[in-house]
Amino acid sequence: MRRFSSDQYRFLAPDLAVSPLGLGTVKLGRNTDVKYPASFTLPDDNTVRQLLSCAQEAGINFIDTAPAYGQSEERLGQLLDNRHDWIVSTKVGEIYENQQSRFDFSTSTTLASVDRSLTRLRTDYLDVILVHADDNDVDVIRQTDVIETLLRLKEAGKVRAVGVSTKTVQGGRLALALCDTVMVAYNVDDTSQGAVIEKAQAQGKSVIVKKALASGHAGEPADALRFALTPPAVASVVVGTISPAHLEDNINAVAG
Repeated sequence: MRRFSSDQYRFLAPDLAVSPLGLGTVKLGRNTDVKYPASFTLPDDNTVRQLLSCAQEAGINFIDTAPAYGQSEERLGQLLDNRHDWIVSTKVGEIYENQQSRFDFSTSTTLASVDRSLTRLRTDYLDVILVHADDNDVDVIRQTDVIETLLRLKEAGKVRAVGVSTKTVQGGRLALALCDTVMVAYNVDDTSQGAVIEKAQAQGKSVIVKKALASGHAGEPADALRFALTPPAVASVVVGTISPAHLEDNINAVAG
């Protein structure tokens, strides 16, 4: 298995260098109402430990989770060793309960969500926190206090970097003006967010790419990953898997 060297890391924020490939963890905690081509069973603890060990051995230091990913945060808190070796990203805004999602960007809910994430992840700080925006990302950015709330937490030292997981080009551009990073969908079949990535490059901001493999619907994974990593503003491409073998294939495609 190849390995990412430190000189391959990219800056998500001025003091946060992350591996070009990040580990998405939705499949660690949620298998209902997800957009994957095949159903799956949540992995047991031993499989998760193998996955995390494989990632760390390969130089992956970036993990993405969210309260909307079911048990993902709690399982990471229990199984993730050497917390300070990892850059952990989680989210606020989307709440998943009783196998249904709802959105709440109020100040009180945002603060409560952050506190729950800290408890579940068994940590006293969050490296990255993203607003898990719904389809109305422009309204979320313009009409709620969620970003301002997170920026206050950053000033207080609870959060190291703030961003938005956006849906639209306009939302991505608005988020870049206010935050350290944005998360956008970008793949061979959907380059509509390329304008946001270009804007990030011009502003010296970073981008986290989601759906580089189109939720499992993309063609050749190696080609898809290399494509998503091409823009200089992309700090990391987050790919979810519960298979150490698939993770190793992805690492070999873009590392070394």
